[in-house]
This record gives sequence, structure tokens and C-alpha cells, in this order.
Amino acid sequence: MISKELNDTITRIGPGTEAGAVMRRYWQPAALSDELAGNRPVVPVRLLGEDLVLFRDSQGELGLIARGCPHRGADLCYGRLEDNGLRCPFHGWHFDRTGQCVEQPAEPEGSRMHERIRTTAYPVVEKNGIVFAYMGPGDPPPFPNFDCFRAPGSHVFAFKGLWECNWLQALEVGIDPAHASFLHRFLQDEDPEEGYGKQFRDKAADTEIPMTRLLREYPRPEITVEDTDYGLRIVALRHLDDGRTHVRVTNQIFPEAISIPMSREMIITQWHVPVDDETCYWYSMFTSFGKPVDKELMRAQRLKEHRLPDYAPLKNKRNGYGFDPEEQARETYTGMGLDINVHDQWAVESPGRIFDRTKEHLGKSDVAIIAYRRKLRAAIASLKDGEAGALPMWNDTDSREVFGPVSNDTIASGGDWQSAYAESDRARRAACADWDASL
Repeated sequence: MISKELNDTITRIGPGTEAGAVMRRYWQPAALSDELAGNRPVVPVRLLGEDLVLFRDSQGELGLIARGCPHRGADLCYGRLEDNGLRCPFHGWHFDRTGQCVEQPAEPEGSRMHERIRTTAYPVVEKNGIVFAYMGPGDPPPFPNFDCFRAPGSHVFAFKGLWECNWLQALEVGIDPAHASFLHRFLQDEDPEEGYGKQFRDKAADTEIPMTRLLREYPRPEITVEDTDYGLRIVALRHLDDGRTHVRVTNQIFPEAISIPMSREMIITQWHVPVDDETCYWYSMFTSFGKPVDKELMRAQRLKEHRLPDYAPLKNKRNGYGFDPEEQARETYTGMGLDINVHDQWAVESPGRIFDRTKEHLGKSDVAIIAYRRKLRAAIASLKDGEAGALPMWNDTDSREVFGPVSNDTIASGGDWQSAYAESDRARRAACADWDASL
């Protein structure tokens, strides 16, 4: 357990907070590119406790500016896209994508007042279906050379979902290898051939063992955590009865992302992005190392579980997450259906909007959670000491030199699981040599 003061420090991310200052030093997912489709590419964005509006101007360039007009606070999400910018319908004040007011038509002829009016604006970049924003001081860092950014658009599918809890709760479920054996336990194994685009539905590594069965039958993984230049590397070993070892490696990408294996040919890179202190979005990039992603199928799968335009899950606390006692007895450990996102959502929302960690009791299986909190606290301390260069991917190593990170699962025949893991990754990456020779 930790103190209330420390819990507040590591969870609260609004302007002026210590964890928020760390978050603002990194590119943050702000919206899906799909949200800007249509005849009027203007969408509201609430990010790190700030209300913003994202738009695409007539030149196809993106702008992210404060949602309230600096004149008298009218909502610019209802602004008119015209003259290569966004115009407030209240008095016609017009803003370009840098936040500069370029026209005030109600002011006297020849007035130059607009030259002194600039609203908050943040740099934005579009990457494989997600619009990222940088909300910190100075120049933003370059994007790391992660697989999800280097892959062609045909091999990446992006989606998001809303959770009604603090971002840290959402992140911590993703760096907890032990929970999958219980929270995502399937009492009956699905046909792996029907599991495209669904995590844990594939066969384990290159065996005939369904991943669902392996997680169910081996609930006590041996977990180790390694410090890296991008965050943390988390290794979970499940020692099988026949002497082999199942190896599953996931990664925590600082400050609030994870990279996890989804199947033999696909990984998920997922950010847990604070909307505010009590709400977050998960943004996922599904990256295929083989053939192009079937985006229509994957989008249809997820839209069965989410509503538009806010991407809120249809199963939620107001309808008991679809809990069915009969299903809990015969199909899934939770009784909440086959979508593991719902399982995770229940696990992170049920402790409350911001979990009171003065009441928690961590065990040895929580080693990655403990390591991450220490890393976040170290980053907070570095910023307070004026040492931004000590942050992960802000050090002497250019973040563009950070590759991978490698997330995979494999079966090792002996004790040398590192060699088996490296060979498994080489084989997987050979399948995508045609789209990125540098892999």
C-alpha cells in the first residue's frame, strides 16, 4: 500500500501536476484518423484534462487548439471550417491551425487587435490511423522507431475505447502477466482458426496448444522485469509439464503504453491516455508482420462492442458488464462474455474512478507494477530537478534508435529460452521483409 499523497502524485495529470508534466513531454494519442472522416473534419478532444478541438483545414493540415474561443468562450467545436482555418460563429473570429487569430470582422476597419490574439495550440502528427499531439514545452521528441510506426498503413489497424477510470489503473492491467490466467480464462477453447483479430485465441507459439488452455492450466508464471531505454521489458515464463517453457514477453513503453503479442503474426501497441483524472481512452495499433490487416473485419468486430461517436463500450457498469451467472459456470471465468476488453474494463473500473491504493496489498506477481511506479516517480523527480534529459527516450540515445520493442511468445525446449525467443522473433520478422528491409 502507498500513501494518499503518493497516490495523488502518480495518478493526477491535469495542468500543473507532477505526473501531468511527465506526460506532456511525450506524444499523446488525441484522436483516431477515422474520426476526421466525412465532410466536416472537426472533433472535440479532451486530453490530459484540457478541452481542445481538432480539425483538418482546407490544405489537409491538422490543427489542435483550445476549445473555448478566447473572445467570450464560445465552443469552437461548432466553428465553421472556412478560409483555411476555423471561424467562431459567435462573432466571426477566425483562427489558423497554429492558434493565431487572423481576422476579427466585427472590429473597426484596420484594427490590428487580432495580431495579439493567439489561443492555445499544440503540434499534431498523424501516424497509421492515430493523430498524436505534443502538449509539452519546447520541441517535441522524434517518434521512436517502433514497429507500429514503421509498418505501412496496410499492416496497421487503429481503434480506441473509453474506460471510466484513471489512466494508471488501465495501464497496470496491461503490465500484469498473471491476470490473464484468471480474468481471461476460457472454460471452453474456441477454434483458433476463428480467432482472427482477437487476443489469446491463437495457438500458443508454434504448437497445437490453444493459448486459452495454456493460460488456464498454468496460472503461476515466473515473472521478471528488466529496465530498458524505452521503459520496461516483462518476461513471463510458464513451465510446462513436459519440460518445455512457454515464454511471453511484453513491454511497457514509457510513459503509458504497452506492447503485447496478440497472435503469432500480430502485436498490439496500446496507449492508456488520460482524458482527465477519472477517465481514459485506450488507443491500440494492431500491427501485422505477415499479410495486410483485414481492417474492415477488425473494425466490425469492435463496433459490435462500442458505440459512436465516443467509442464507449456497450457493456459497462450500468448494465453489469453483461454478467451472466450461467455463462460464468460454463464458458468464461468472469461470466462477462468472450471480449477480453470487457474483462479488463470491469477489473479497472470496479475499484472506483481513482483506486485508493492505501488499501492495496501487492504480491510478488506484481513486480512489474512496482517497477513501473518507481520509474514514474523517478521521472517526476528528474523533471523537478530540471533534468528532462533523464527521462526514458529523452537521454543521449535518440529515440529514433529505439526499435521494436520486441513482443512475442514462444515455446522453449530447454532452459535457454532467450535463444528460442530470439529465433522466434527472427522468423516472424522475415515474413515482413518486403515492407521494411530495416527490420
